[in-house]
Amino acid sequence: MAAPQFQATLRFRRFFASQSPCFKDTEQCKIAVPKSSDERMPSLNVKRLLRRSVLQFVGLSSIFISIRPVLCAPMQEMREPDVIRTLKLDSGVRIQDVVEGEGPEAREGDIVEINYVCRRSNGYFVHSTVDQFSGESAPVILPLDDKQIIEGLKEVLIGMKPGGKRRALIPPSVGYINENLQPVPEEFGPRRSLMSHLKEPLIFEVQLLKVLS
Repeated sequence: MAAPQFQATLRFRRFFASQSPCFKDTEQCKIAVPKSSDERMPSLNVKRLLRRSVLQFVGLSSIFISIRPVLCAPMQEMREPDVIRTLKLDSGVRIQDVVEGEGPEAREGDIVEINYVCRRSNGYFVHSTVDQFSGESAPVILPLDDKQIIEGLKEVLIGMKPGGKRRALIPPSVGYINENLQPVPEEFGPRRSLMSHLKEPLIFEVQLLKVLS
């Protein structure tokens, strides 16, 4: 009984082997395992590639859109800024013309009416004929001669026209070389402040109101 059963089993195995390629060539029956997840889902890779291309296109489009108005905008005409020229005198006085003014020029020996602001060279306020809060002014009348006015301020005022404004840096050598020279504030506080800075360069902003003679 064993031999017929063995022969039947052998015939069954040979028949099954003849129908299945895996028993003929084991290499053909090996399961191909994808090397990466990208090989298992090719459709997903295509979607990712399309999405990346769309995003890059949208990004470049936004850049070109933002640049286009700049490239297409008409160029505005370039204008050079107004330059205030500084005139340096032999005495060391530096003058800047802010407003030219109109009318006859002030000359040496004339009497003039002016408003002014005096500051230290670092910009700190010393004295002014114009109230900083109310705007009210108390102009001073000065003769343009060396005996009554500081020499540097006289040089600034000569050549000015009524309504004109000048800014000047006056070195101490042509400034208050003595306490009798004008202009000096009448109030004790401003006068004391001015006298404490006599040996420093001073900045005067002067407005010529009138040429009296």
